[in-house]
Amino acid sequence: MHEINRRTLLGGTAATALGLGLAALPGTAHAAGGGRPTGRVPRGAISVQLYTLRDLLSQDVEGTLRSLAAIGYRKVELAGTYGRTAAQFRQILDRHGLHGTSGHISLAADMAPVFEDCVTLGQRFAVVPWASFSTADEWKKLADDLNKAGRLACRYGLRFGYHNHAHEFQRLPTGEVPYDIITSRTDPRYVHLELDLYWAVAGGRDPVELIRAHRHRVLQYHVKDRAADGSFADLGTGTIDFPRIFSHSREAGVIEYIVEHDQPTAPLNTAKVGYDYLRAVRFPKR
Repeated sequence: MHEINRRTLLGGTAATALGLGLAALPGTAHAAGGGRPTGRVPRGAISVQLYTLRDLLSQDVEGTLRSLAAIGYRKVELAGTYGRTAAQFRQILDRHGLHGTSGHISLAADMAPVFEDCVTLGQRFAVVPWASFSTADEWKKLADDLNKAGRLACRYGLRFGYHNHAHEFQRLPTGEVPYDIITSRTDPRYVHLELDLYWAVAGGRDPVELIRAHRHRVLQYHVKDRAADGSFADLGTGTIDFPRIFSHSREAGVIEYIVEHDQPTAPLNTAKVGYDYLRAVRFPKR
């Protein structure tokens, strides 16, 4: 499988999202509608993807993690360890009262060392964040590899997942849809879904319909907002109707709400806005 390269991804897929010219999907205006807004996101379910703060972390790991803890975060999702070993990075997290409960990883021929590092870091989830292929057979091979890795992850006490972007929802020349291949060919016991809400919308899909199609399999959300022009937005300032989506969280099976912004201009402010939004948002219980 191709090595993860999210910088390359953002150059292509974000442009695709903008090119789609998508207005908000039905029901994605900021009005939850229906029912009393009594549901809330548990504080212990809030996390942040450290990719959002990659530029700061590359300069000052200790200070950046200290700042996240000061905002109120207790969980983070890793995207690398910035030149530290897993043990060294875990020590930094521990010093600031942070738990690296999830991490983005690459598939490898030998996944054992990868999962050993995940355990050292204290992770509960290990997630493949990126794949792109041009044929259905390649996507099917990926699904088989995910199953294999997921079975091994279980031996390490880990939940293994796949994170979507927009291109998985676009039809291949054969008419098949990569996301459908992944979800139908992988075993839900071994491969869960980390549903990126921004990329689902950018791919022309309604996150609620995806939740309904994959009940109790969406264990993690990437909570990322979308501006009216299709660009990334700080959480709660864009067009995605999170209360409507969150009202289906029990149906989804979601355990973690992970704040993310792929191209923030002020990463710590973005992290704070995201944390504050998730603490304040209310939605109908179902």
